[in-house]
Amino acid sequence: MLTRYLPWFILLALLAEILGTVGGFGSSVYFVPMANFFMDFQSVLGITALYHLASNLSKIGFFRKGIDKSLILYMGIPAVVLVSAGAWMSRWIDPESLSMVLGVFLLVFSLVFLIRRDLKVKPDGKNALIGGALSGFLAGILGTGGAVRGAVMTTYNLSKERFIATSAVIDLAVDVSRTLVYANNGYIHKHDLYLVPFLIVVSVVGTYIGKKILQRITQQQFRKFVLFLLLLIGLVTLVYHVPGVLGWIRVAD
Repeated sequence: MLTRYLPWFILLALLAEILGTVGGFGSSVYFVPMANFFMDFQSVLGITALYHLASNLSKIGFFRKGIDKSLILYMGIPAVVLVSAGAWMSRWIDPESLSMVLGVFLLVFSLVFLIRRDLKVKPDGKNALIGGALSGFLAGILGTGGAVRGAVMTTYNLSKERFIATSAVIDLAVDVSRTLVYANNGYIHKHDLYLVPFLIVVSVVGTYIGKKILQRITQQQFRKFVLFLLLLIGLVTLVYHVPGVLGWIRVAD
């Protein structure tokens, strides 16, 4: 149990929720590497799934007017199908290698679109299906796939509200699916459940703060912010998963 470090855990979870709301692709991209400092990876997967249920319900509540139903169908259905496969395979596949691949992808994607601002990727059904499937699979096997979904959704030039609400609905369906598989895998532990009430409060407060921040930035600033966050996530993911790097920071052992 991490009761000794609970205030730090809650503070970092709140920061993850704020950034996840402002960035538009969910808190798990920040919460997963943060929580991994405090508990083993399988426990992180279990608690992240429960936390993200509350997180996405909060976002849907605050941004419900912006839901894009067609994009939910194109991205949501393959995401739900593949998240179960990823969650089931998480028992056997090494997450380190996949995390490195994810980090490289996010770095390249964000840099290309930050440098080539005029570059356009066709926002069609095919790309939405591929992006949804990949984000769902990564969410199941790594605990987070929102960054990939966010990368695809940036090509649609959605409004801030539509981007966040649509992503949250897709994420909610993904979370319900992977929570069931994680529970069956034994990743959700009774001794971690005391964290859930804290994380529910964090999800509501963090989403509210994130919404207030979004009201102060323009649509163009929002898109740049999303790309810079993707770049940062890619860098942190690569650094964190280099063998031996940051291992001394783990606090809960």
